[in-house]
Amino acid sequence: MPSDVKALAARLGFDDCRIAAATPAPHAAEFRQWLSDGCHAGMAWLERDPDRRCDPRQVLPGCRSVISLAMNYFPGSSPFPNDHPGGYRIAKYAWNDDYHDLIDRKLREFDAALRDAGGTQKCYTDTGPVLECDFAAASGLGWNGKSTVQIHRTLGTWFFLADILTTLEFTPDPPASAHCGSCVRCISACPTGAITGPHRLDARRCVSYLTIEHKGPIPEEFRTAIGDRIYGCDDCLEACPWNRFAAVSREMAFHARPEVFAHRLRDFLALDDEAFRSLFARSPIKRLKRPRFLRNVCVALGNTGTADDLPALHTAAADPDPLVAEHADWAIRRISHRVGGG
Repeated sequence: MPSDVKALAARLGFDDCRIAAATPAPHAAEFRQWLSDGCHAGMAWLERDPDRRCDPRQVLPGCRSVISLAMNYFPGSSPFPNDHPGGYRIAKYAWNDDYHDLIDRKLREFDAALRDAGGTQKCYTDTGPVLECDFAAASGLGWNGKSTVQIHRTLGTWFFLADILTTLEFTPDPPASAHCGSCVRCISACPTGAITGPHRLDARRCVSYLTIEHKGPIPEEFRTAIGDRIYGCDDCLEACPWNRFAAVSREMAFHARPEVFAHRLRDFLALDDEAFRSLFARSPIKRLKRPRFLRNVCVALGNTGTADDLPALHTAAADPDPLVAEHADWAIRRISHRVGGG
């Protein structure tokens, strides 16, 4: 029964649980057009077998229901110690442990319970071929905002989505209606104009894509707009007025990791591979690896740094990795132009 599924979800620590019928995704046509327009940038996996991604029954033969789960990750307003000058931003979801590890453990327990009830499942935390926001909205678990981020009445924008495809048939919940009205705060907040219209995101311009998924040099046309962001971007999420209802997550694994945020921005440039892996162990930032992370740090320093940051940048400019060295050179030129030093 759906009530048993929802009780299990609550026991496992999920903040909401809704059910949709396993049908073709409502916005499958829009997704295919988005791919055709190249808005997925370098994320080639999104274009592999789009028909499968648009219909859960092609992912799990015999799939009858899609269970959508939400977990609040809001870690508060600032990650820095009281006496820290700040000076950089990391997307809130990455302030501590990788959410995949925590949620995947919970999904395995969920799957075991459904197997005991005779079901076969596939479980995903944004790692599988599922248009998760479509099924979340179809199940009544929030609605898709104009930024393309899912919005929840009580969680705002600060939650992770997980999906369970199951061969068990449950009564679907009623779909959600959108409550954005005429608000365009998320569109206006985007620093690079990546939200090109309501429900339309061009990843080629998105700070989150450029600082996380993009593997090469960050295009110079976007470097200034990236500002002090060194991993991801929360601007469109933070702009949403529905966040007035958001409460801090009870899951401590999502709260800021003190040893990370004790660093000043230029301190990160001193990390070698071993120190990088140690500092960001179990963090989603670790997946970037050192060169891409230091690339981002150099861009942020180029935008916000002072003459005091130049010695660290000169050392980085001699880094054997060309990705680090080129961005350090750019940052040196930017700071030198601002302060008249070298």
